[in-house]
Amino acid sequence: MAGQKTDARDAYVGQRIAEQRKRASLTQKRVAQSFGMSAAQLQKYEKGTNRISAIHLDTFSRMTGVPVAYFFDGMERTDDVPEFGFAEERQGAYQSDPAANPWERLAETVAQHVAEHFSPEDKRRIAAAVQALDRKLGE
Repeated sequence: MAGQKTDARDAYVGQRIAEQRKRASLTQKRVAQSFGMSAAQLQKYEKGTNRISAIHLDTFSRMTGVPVAYFFDGMERTDDVPEFGFAEERQGAYQSDPAANPWERLAETVAQHVAEHFSPEDKRRIAAAVQALDRKLGE
């Protein structure tokens, strides 16, 4: 809500943002530019002085490769809402079969994206590049 005062939860989320930004070797300036704001504004989020929007938190989670839930994990709860809401079971993050080859899943994802978004000529160029890589690695 606009005008709502920040509290310890904002400071906690801000601390987690700062930690992840540093782990990802991102500068405040770089992150702020991607949000269209000043580095000073990002610093206010990281200190918990201002509350970060859900949209910015989502963008930041994608930039750093961590789920949005990461920023809230371990935060002290100050409400009376059940920890897992009213769901019968806790819903976990999607995880692929650990026995499966992760490179195969990556190849499937890339192939689907290429098939949906690239021209036939670009598809041929990508296939040729993959074949060349296969030849080089096989040497």
